[in-house]
Amino acid sequence: MTDAPDAPQAGAPVEVPHCYRHPDRETWIRCQRCDRPICPDCMRDAAVGFQCPGCVAEGARSMRQGRTPYGGRRPANPTATVTALIATNVAVWLLVLATGGRTSAWLDRLALLPRGVCRDDARGLFYPDLDSATACAAVPGSTWFPGVADGALWQLLTNAFTHLEVWHIAFNMLALWVLGPQLEMVVGRARFLALYLLSALAGSTLVFLLENPFAQTLGASGAVFGLMGALLVVALKVRGDVRGLMTWLGINAVITVLGASFISWQGHLGGFLGGVVVAAVLVHSPRTRRTAWQVAGCALLFAGLVALVALRTAALV
Repeated sequence: MTDAPDAPQAGAPVEVPHCYRHPDRETWIRCQRCDRPICPDCMRDAAVGFQCPGCVAEGARSMRQGRTPYGGRRPANPTATVTALIATNVAVWLLVLATGGRTSAWLDRLALLPRGVCRDDARGLFYPDLDSATACAAVPGSTWFPGVADGALWQLLTNAFTHLEVWHIAFNMLALWVLGPQLEMVVGRARFLALYLLSALAGSTLVFLLENPFAQTLGASGAVFGLMGALLVVALKVRGDVRGLMTWLGINAVITVLGASFISWQGHLGGFLGGVVVAAVLVHSPRTRRTAWQVAGCALLFAGLVALVALRTAALV
């Protein structure tokens, strides 16, 4: 047992502490974290008592931001991105309807057309042999509609935000609302947006490669199938029960096959494969420098899609 320290003798002077940041100020208050004396101007509210400005700043630096299992920042509202995507799709749909529906010039600008076409919509005529705006202009009443191979590269993405029939946009937006928040909670907002857009681009690329050059394609189905593929990859990674998801995928595959005359199987398949690849990059990247690996993997996929588009364009022009 150690001896207790001697108690201060009665009448002995007591040294008054001074604030460590303002030495001219006396204070009996101490920081709850570092125990240094602080004056009222230096007091910061803490969970218990007060802390000094230095400890508050150090705590803010050392506090780790909430992260998803695969490196993304955990979203405070996991439906925000999906809501914005749905709002964009609905706005484009209303624009198309308000400007003529099937005859809307916006539909022709935004939907994916692999190769430009010369048409006379008033008389229902189509001129497949006229392969340039100049040649088309020589035919009275005809209009030239450019495609991806003619430089309308934006169509590779804008078609994924373009719909015409109400059932089409309703089904796609319902699926996006169901699948999107789950994936955003797992990978984070920025990674989810990259997953969605790359899936859409992958679906459009396969359409561009394999579809009839004069066929028009539109809809968010490729991106939605990408989310299905991504959710499957995540479920397999965590060894979850995938029976329900596989059933849903099977039903959609059957619908795609049975409706092949008016449903773009190329867009569905391309989007699904794109979603699988992006999700695999996100969830299987090593923890060390994970973000760098994820960015590099997504960039490599993007470069590959650009190369395929360039090769197809060279074959069409």
